[in-house]
Amino acid sequence: MIDIWSTLQAGPVAASPAAHISVKGVSKRYGSDDTAVNAVDNVTLSIPRGQFVCLLGPSGCGKSTLLNMIAGFQAPTVGTITVDGKPVVAPGPDRGMVFQEYALFPWMTVENNIAFGLEIKGLAKADIKARVAVLMEKLKLAEFARRFPKDLSGGMRQRVAIARVLALDPPVLLMDEPFAALDSLTRRTLQDELLRLWSETGKTVLFVTHSIEESIVLADRVVVMTYRPGRIKADIKVKLPRPRDGASLPFNELKRELSNLVMAEQTRHEAAEMKG
Repeated sequence: MIDIWSTLQAGPVAASPAAHISVKGVSKRYGSDDTAVNAVDNVTLSIPRGQFVCLLGPSGCGKSTLLNMIAGFQAPTVGTITVDGKPVVAPGPDRGMVFQEYALFPWMTVENNIAFGLEIKGLAKADIKARVAVLMEKLKLAEFARRFPKDLSGGMRQRVAIARVLALDPPVLLMDEPFAALDSLTRRTLQDELLRLWSETGKTVLFVTHSIEESIVLADRVVVMTYRPGRIKADIKVKLPRPRDGASLPFNELKRELSNLVMAEQTRHEAAEMKG
């Protein structure tokens, strides 16, 4: 049997100083005439293996565009992106993507949704069954194995979406506001679940959010982006111990610092909109 969860027995994986994700001088321009839009401009970012990084900023700052380029869904206009030293030219099994929309197959049960990618890869049925069982147990989905997506809450659907990505065991998780549509209690529960899985597996996580509190709860680093064109405005290490207390003074001091950075960009955004 393939033991994809052997790392769970060893505890957290220590982060290496070597870059797992490397973004160098990346820009993304849509169009070529006077109406062309610079979505991302000259972004350079290095993420070590095992680190949890949040991209934070107002709508329209290029967070999702940058994530999609790292995923291989879009190509940079300028610059290079590598994962584990290999150029990103297309989506690949080394990167798993979790979207805000759950993108589950409505005609498949929970266990079949999770197993889908493994079946495409041609794994043996026994191995697929074992992987799916472990993931359903860890994400509290076991009792819903034979349910269909329409029978699940938003939080449960997102658990299935995360499990489906984890089933393929990618070393990199790319997450595009996966909890944005959830109520606050469900959101916090899934944040805790994600942190537990990250701690157990040591995956490198790049997580897009517009929530300042969420970025502080989750991240080792918070990378703040400017309003269009998206550039890196600040790259801040979060030195607070986990689990993080949202009522503590250090938490709120960092929240205030990040709020000031983001609100300055939001104000610039609104001013640009007023000018038309």
